[in-house]
Amino acid sequence: AGNTTDDKRKQCKNKCRSAIFSGFRALGLYSNHLAHVLRFHKKHREFYVLTAVGQCFHTYNVKKLGIVAVSNALPEDISSLAADRMLVYAAYGKHISAFAKNKEVVHTYTGHQGDVHLLLPFGDHLISVDKDNVVIIWDVESEDTYLQISYDKASFEVSALMHPSTYLNKILFGSSQGSLQLWNIKSNKLLFTFPGWASAVTVLQQTPAVDVVGVGLASGQIIIHNIRCNETLMKFQQDWGPVTALSFRTDGHPIMASGSPIGHIGLWDLEEKKLVSQMRDAHTTAIAGLTFLQNEPLLITNGADNAIRVWIFDVAGGDGRLLRHRTGHSAPPTKIKHNDQSGLNILSAGQDGTLQSFSTVHERFNKSLGHGTLNKTRAKKKGVTHDTAKLPAITTFASETARQSDWDGIIACHRGFLVTTTWSYQKGSIGAHKLEPELWSYVVQAVDITSCGNFAVIALSSGHIDVYNMQSGFHRGHYGKDKAHAGPVRGVSVDALNQLTVSVGADRLLKIWRFKSKELLHTHSLPAAPASSLLHRDSGMLAIALDDFTIQILDMETRRAVRRFSGHRGQINDMTFSPDGRWLITASMDCAIRTWDLPSGSLVDCFLVDAAAVSLSMSPTGNFLASSHVDGLGIYLWSNNTLCSMVSLRPLSADYEPTVIMLPGTCPSKDTEEEEVLDADSSEMLEYISPAQLDEHLVTLSLLPDSRWKNLLHLDIIKKKNKPKEPPKLPKAAPFFIPTIPGLVPQFALPTTPSEDQSKVVNLGVLAQKSTFYLQLENALDNNSYEEPVKLLRELGPSAIETELRALSPDMGGEVRVMQSFLKMISSILQSKRDFDLAQAYLALFLKLHLRFIADQPELMEEAESVSAHLEETWMSMQTLLNQNICLLSYIKSALL
Repeated sequence: AGNTTDDKRKQCKNKCRSAIFSGFRALGLYSNHLAHVLRFHKKHREFYVLTAVGQCFHTYNVKKLGIVAVSNALPEDISSLAADRMLVYAAYGKHISAFAKNKEVVHTYTGHQGDVHLLLPFGDHLISVDKDNVVIIWDVESEDTYLQISYDKASFEVSALMHPSTYLNKILFGSSQGSLQLWNIKSNKLLFTFPGWASAVTVLQQTPAVDVVGVGLASGQIIIHNIRCNETLMKFQQDWGPVTALSFRTDGHPIMASGSPIGHIGLWDLEEKKLVSQMRDAHTTAIAGLTFLQNEPLLITNGADNAIRVWIFDVAGGDGRLLRHRTGHSAPPTKIKHNDQSGLNILSAGQDGTLQSFSTVHERFNKSLGHGTLNKTRAKKKGVTHDTAKLPAITTFASETARQSDWDGIIACHRGFLVTTTWSYQKGSIGAHKLEPELWSYVVQAVDITSCGNFAVIALSSGHIDVYNMQSGFHRGHYGKDKAHAGPVRGVSVDALNQLTVSVGADRLLKIWRFKSKELLHTHSLPAAPASSLLHRDSGMLAIALDDFTIQILDMETRRAVRRFSGHRGQINDMTFSPDGRWLITASMDCAIRTWDLPSGSLVDCFLVDAAAVSLSMSPTGNFLASSHVDGLGIYLWSNNTLCSMVSLRPLSADYEPTVIMLPGTCPSKDTEEEEVLDADSSEMLEYISPAQLDEHLVTLSLLPDSRWKNLLHLDIIKKKNKPKEPPKLPKAAPFFIPTIPGLVPQFALPTTPSEDQSKVVNLGVLAQKSTFYLQLENALDNNSYEEPVKLLRELGPSAIETELRALSPDMGGEVRVMQSFLKMISSILQSKRDFDLAQAYLALFLKLHLRFIADQPELMEEAESVSAHLEETWMSMQTLLNQNICLLSYIKSALL
């Protein structure tokens, strides 16, 4: 058993989770391709909308679209979502889980052989359909199978199901073959088969009228059918492809809404039997779900474009206008960066071509800066989808808040484009200028904005570097006679004071330029071609990611490479510094996120993620690390554990194996045994007790407060100042106090019971009673051990120490040999090199009190000379160490390394 525990501990040390970062939450995730679910809370009198996001689902209130709850994560992505009055049901793989309070799993239903893709709550039962065309009806509470129906896939493949209103125990099934079947699930009987309309059924929806059902077909037809009479009441044709969703208004208007795969919504008048309005481009992807609120003119829609939208119908003509929405990126982010020093807003550029700002506080502070375009006016008129001057996705951008209220504070370069665009964070839109160098067939690869917000530096794939004014958009010069680098420029940065510009190029050269005069100051050759660079302006440290997967750190002041980090096994995607410049955090295509400690030059933290991180940004306050990942639509926040707990940052060993950490918001419950082992291991690390003396050659101080020893020489002055002007007055009703012994540690005095035959004659021997310290000094002469007297003196206050030292004099009842013992005690302290400050203070007070008496006694003089020799030897070694350190520090500060 002991060997097994040791093996576990060794494995835990070699394979451990991140010490610095732990998953906090995800931003910008709102919806996926699954239809939303609407619930009404009777007690709150409020509607809630549920959307699936990966392995969990989110709950929003419809009133403000504020997030109310995030469910616990499931082992796999959710494939279907449904809800009744009490529970929320989520299917994943071959299993179904029931959630209570929108968060906790209370039931799990297992029994399907195929993946579940359809769910329908039905009273006390739940109906589920899997890919193998098996229908199982579950008892919700007992989790038992109530009924199982198997269909032949060739003749009837279930594609939709619903419960017709007022039809007791009846379920209507729709098939991919086009036919419909009405079943009584209590008696397990097929009641009726509807032949269909020669097209697959995609949607079944109850209309406000009893017996009437809306049927959406893959051909785009919408059938309003009476299932009691088996009569088609009306037909509509949608030209946008299959019907993806249907819903009916219940607030007195006979309107039906239908969703399409291209993001359009059709509004149909059921009385006049015609299309009354179109809501084009309601979503950029297929309409996953749309629902009219009961007795309200509100329509809720969601789609795979990561958006939830609420539309209100309060305009003449029956068209809906956007009331509120929650929108994230519809394609993975390419670059993220904290916008200001507060760290509350994160700018994110996505492959969908948009630039958005996400708040770490609340979703209502999110804003979209829109899509890049060459003609802002035309884009407003025609819309983003029909804009011919639409720009491709942003590859990288730079932002500065110093002058963002006066003019644009963001500059961005686009994939494969020569034009760079400016953006205004205050206005929340694309800015006024399109900065276009006079070089065709080249693209912009790197940008930066000066800390004052006045200038933008643009680096091209041709090797040119140009400077533009952010206010006017005018060209203000370029670096180099012809061009700055012989190959593409991979990175450019300006220092904090606008003194220097540093650039790295594919020609393996790093060049430092004077920002104003544009002259070249320094050239440094790199061991490999650089991929990107990042400057920490406060510390002047420049990180350069190279194509050989290594990182070089260059000090801008000394212009020398001071660190080199290796360990990544893939292309380095992004880097970010901690606010104090102590850490460099890097992400690469090997799915690792590594933290390098610059002062020690070592790797102090490393962990793996499922998908490689594309971009990183450390909060200016140091609270959170933000990351975006390959094929992920969200921004993930990792909390910095060092701010709220003690974390021991030791260099990681060469055989360290990082573990895969799930992204925040999608993290399943961790193994409890593993957590216990990790916690035990971390607690052992924290229980490090520093020894009393690090080394016997080092001088060690006592760590006692200064008030206990610093004022020993000035006690007479202090007592004179603190002398009361009037004698203390006794209170009229003095409280009862238990008598205590004087000292720093309170101790109660034991009561003395006088004996009956005690003599009344005063015993003069009591007046000359020896103290504990005096007796210990006497004993130390015999055994030559002075630990006990020193320990006792450490516990006494300044006045008590003075009293004890005065009592050593023969005039006060002491002896010369005890005074000699005290000097030997000082010698032993100096020899041990411990309590150095106390030895100096005690010796100074002793000499002040008994200097003349010591000079008259030869044995005391001999001992005093011995103490002086020890003192001089100790001080000389200490002064040598201090001089060495001062010399080394002055050399490091002045010398050019």
